[in-house]
Amino acid sequence: MNFFTTATKPRHPAFAVTLLAAASLAACGGDKSSGADAPAAGTTVNVTMMETTDLHQNILGYDYYKLAEDKSVGIERTSALIKQVRAANANTMLFDAGDIIQGTVLGDYQALVKKLPCTDKLAIFKAMDAIGYDAGTIGNHEFNYGLKYLAQVTGHQFNTPNLDPVATQPKCQGPAYPQVLANVVSTTDAKPIFDPYVIVTKTFSATTPDGKTVQVPVKVGVIGFTPPLIMAWDKGNLDGNVTTTGLQETAAKYIPEMKAKGADVIVAIAHGGPDGAAYSATMENGALYLAQVPGVDVLMMGHQHQVFPNATSTVAAFNIAGVDKKAGTVAGVPAVMANFWGKNLGVVNLKLTYGSSGWAVDKTATTTATMSTQNADKSYVAADPAIAPLVQTEHAGTIAYVRTPIGTSDFRMATYFADVGDTTAIQVVNQAQAQYVKDYVTANLPQYKNVPVLSVSAPFKSGFGGATDYTDVAGGDLAIFNAADLYLYANTIQAVLVTGADVKAWLEKAATRFNQIDPAKTSAQSLVSTFPGYNFDVLDGDGSIRYEIDVTQPQGSRIRNLTINGNAVDLAAQFIVATNNYRASGGGGFPGLDGSKTIYQSPDANRDVLIRYIRKAATLAKVTNGSDRSWHFTRVTTAGPVQFSSAPGLAALAAADGVPGVTQVLADDGAGLGLARYQIDLGVQ
Repeated sequence: MNFFTTATKPRHPAFAVTLLAAASLAACGGDKSSGADAPAAGTTVNVTMMETTDLHQNILGYDYYKLAEDKSVGIERTSALIKQVRAANANTMLFDAGDIIQGTVLGDYQALVKKLPCTDKLAIFKAMDAIGYDAGTIGNHEFNYGLKYLAQVTGHQFNTPNLDPVATQPKCQGPAYPQVLANVVSTTDAKPIFDPYVIVTKTFSATTPDGKTVQVPVKVGVIGFTPPLIMAWDKGNLDGNVTTTGLQETAAKYIPEMKAKGADVIVAIAHGGPDGAAYSATMENGALYLAQVPGVDVLMMGHQHQVFPNATSTVAAFNIAGVDKKAGTVAGVPAVMANFWGKNLGVVNLKLTYGSSGWAVDKTATTTATMSTQNADKSYVAADPAIAPLVQTEHAGTIAYVRTPIGTSDFRMATYFADVGDTTAIQVVNQAQAQYVKDYVTANLPQYKNVPVLSVSAPFKSGFGGATDYTDVAGGDLAIFNAADLYLYANTIQAVLVTGADVKAWLEKAATRFNQIDPAKTSAQSLVSTFPGYNFDVLDGDGSIRYEIDVTQPQGSRIRNLTINGNAVDLAAQFIVATNNYRASGGGGFPGLDGSKTIYQSPDANRDVLIRYIRKAATLAKVTNGSDRSWHFTRVTTAGPVQFSSAPGLAALAAADGVPGVTQVLADDGAGLGLARYQIDLGVQ
C-alpha cells in the first residue's frame, strides 16, 4: 500500500535526498548496463538504508495488557513508512538491530505457552519476511528464552555444550533474511554461534558522469553485535555455553576480512548505542568505539530505546564528544537509532561515488533521519493491511490465552505514582515472590530457615513510552493479561543471600531514580532522573520493612531509617531476597549482585509465580495486598516546587493510594508523550 503517488509530496523530510535521486534517475531515461564491466569513474548511486530496532514482538497496533488497540506501536505501521521510502527511491536496503522475539505477551505465548513447532515460523518473522529485510542482528532479549529456542526460531544449529550435537539438531523455520552476530562465540569451538557477517550484493540504479542511468552491483557487508552484558543478564542460559568479545576488537578482526572478500560498503549493526565511558570489552553500549574502527561506513544502533538523530535530545549518550545528535553521526559515521516498538524508522540517505578504489561514501551528500509513525497532527499513519492477516492465528490465540481468569481484586493496581510511593501494583508481586521463596527454603534449604525472606520488584511500566505506558489493573475480575501487566518481563525467580549492608546498598542504587533536590532552590526542580523505572526496586517484607529516601542527599547517601519489625536493620545480619534472574546475575549494575550470592535459581517465571499466588488467594484485597507503603520520602520543606510527570488527571488516585501532597500543575509537560506535570509536597510525606 502506497501513501502517495508521483503527484503527491511525502510527509517526511527524510525523503529530501531520496526524492531528488528518484527524480534524477527518472529524467535520465532508461539506459541500462549489464553491470559486468566496472562503472565509469564518477558514477554515483543514491541509496536509502532503513532501520528498525527493538520491535519486541510488536507486530500489530495492539496492547495485550489492556486488550485494546494502540496505534502508537507495531511494525504494521512501520511497514507503511518503509513502503513510502521504497516508492521514493528504487535503491533501498532494510536492516534490523535486534530485540525482536521477546517483549509482548505474544512473544511469551509462542515461547512458553503454545510452544512454536519447529516447522512453523515465528509470528514477527512472518511479518518481517513479508516486508522484506536484507539483514539483521541479535539483541540481548533474544537470549531470554534460552539458546535452544533461539536456535529454533532463527533457523540455526548452535554448537554449544548444552545442546545436542549439531548433526542431530533439527533445521527449523527461521526468517528469510540473514541474521549476523560477530561477538557471541561458543565455548565448544570458539566460533560465533551466528555468521559474524554477510555480504549482500545489491543491484542499484546509478547515474554515470554523462547522465545515463545504468544498473550496477554493489556489495554491502553487514556485521552485527549485541551487548556483552548478556553474560550477566542471561547467566542461567548462557554461562558455560557461550562467551562474548568486545565490539571494537571484533570489528577490527572481521572488517578487513569483509573488505578482502569484496565488500564495497560496511554496515555495522550494534544492538547498543554510544557511551562516553572508557572503552571496555564488556561495556553495554560500545557503538562510539565501534564507529571508530576503520572501514565502518554506516552505523545502525538500538537497545537504548531512543531516537537518533535528534537535535533537541537531552539523552546523555547523545551529548558526548564524538556524537553529533544534529547531523546524525557517531565518530563521523552516519548513524541512526529508530526508537522502539516500531514507533520510528531509521533512514540513512547514502551517496556512493565510484573511483579508482571502488565505491566510496560521499559523506558531504549523506544524511540521516528518523520517520515517526505519528504525524504532526498526532494522528498515525495507516497500518499496512498486508501484515495483520499473516499473524491472525497467533494474535487470536494470544488474546484467548490472556483472557484466562485467575481471580478477583477489590482495588485498582497502578504505577502512575510508583515514583512517589504508590505500591498498589508492586506489593502483590513482592508477596508472591517472597512466599514462593519461603516455601522453597522451608522444603529444601533448612540451613536458612531462620533467615528473613524479603522481596524486591519494580514499576516496570513507568511512563517511558508515554501516558499509556503504565500498569493499570482495574478492580474486579483478574485474568492472565492483568498479571502480565503487573509483571512485564519473562524473568525467572532467583533468591540471593545478602547482608543488611547489601540490602542498604541495593536500595541506595535503586534511589538513583531520583535527582538530588536542593531545598533552598526557588525554581522548579525535576524529581525523577533518567535512571530506568524497571531498576527502581522497591523492597518489601510483608509489612516488616520500612525505609526512607532522602532526595536532598547525593547518590549513595539517601537511605534513612531502614528498619525491620520496628528495629534498625543490622548491617551484618543475613537476609534472603527474592528477585529475578536479571537482577541476581548483575542486571542494572547493583553492587554485590553478580550471581555469586544466588542460593536458588528457580525454573519458574516470576509471572507464573504471581499467577499461582493470585489463583490461590482467589480475591486480592487492598487492605492485605495493596496498602503497604514500605518506603517514604524523608520529609523536607522546599523553597520551590518539586515536580515529576505522569498521566494526566489522576492526582486523586495518588491521594487514594496513600500518597499525599500530589497536585497536577500542567495538563501537558511539553515532552510530546501525552504526560502531565505534577508537583509533590515533600513536607507531608
